[in-house]
Amino acid sequence: MLPVAILAGGLASRLQPLTRHTPKSLVVVAGRPFIFHQLELLHSQGVRRVVLCVGHLGEQIEAAVGDGRRFGLEVEYSFDGSRLLGTGGALKRAIPLLGADFFVLYGDSYLPCSFATIQAAYEAADRPALMTVLRNDDRWGRSNVAFRADGSIEYNKDPGRGDPCHIDFGHIDFGLSVLSGQVLQHYPESATVDLADIWRALSAKGQLAAFEVTGRFYEIGSVCGLSDTEEFLTRRLETV
Repeated sequence: MLPVAILAGGLASRLQPLTRHTPKSLVVVAGRPFIFHQLELLHSQGVRRVVLCVGHLGEQIEAAVGDGRRFGLEVEYSFDGSRLLGTGGALKRAIPLLGADFFVLYGDSYLPCSFATIQAAYEAADRPALMTVLRNDDRWGRSNVAFRADGSIEYNKDPGRGDPCHIDFGHIDFGLSVLSGQVLQHYPESATVDLADIWRALSAKGQLAAFEVTGRFYEIGSVCGLSDTEEFLTRRLETV
């Protein structure tokens, strides 16, 4: 199984004041720090190596997770440094730890899906990146992906802007992707790069494959999302 990069370096401003002195990854959900739920899910999917891309309050995350052995994982850390690098810049800095190809997971996402199936789809697509997408129709945030019958997609983080063709964006970025490190090689070292801009550039060139999932995602990036995720994980723990 490919290693997983978890993007956990953001400021989590939408959860203030909850995250004023606590990184979002350590917000308690269903009685435990959220990242503990994430790491246990990854282990159950066959993942064994994780790189945490951290920035704001990242030392707290490292202190809580350690080397990952308690979760059956090997966990390493890539710190942004003196300034935040954005999601794309953080991944570029972490490439020496990640290798040629890797999963990308947002630090506020809990995604019940088959990682093995998604990795197989990436390998079969023979493209430098793959994005998982979900039919959304603006149910869980604004839809930002046009998913076509031939498997190609058009991605726009802010649909409606710069879209003179009025494309029907009915899907949404599910939150799990697979990426070749080569995609990031032409970006300057220590550059601030948003992963959304990378996805859009790849989709415009036909280099972004897609895999459609059917189950919904869970996230703690918003107050509403945190409430839904708390309820879901509490039920899940009760059935174990």
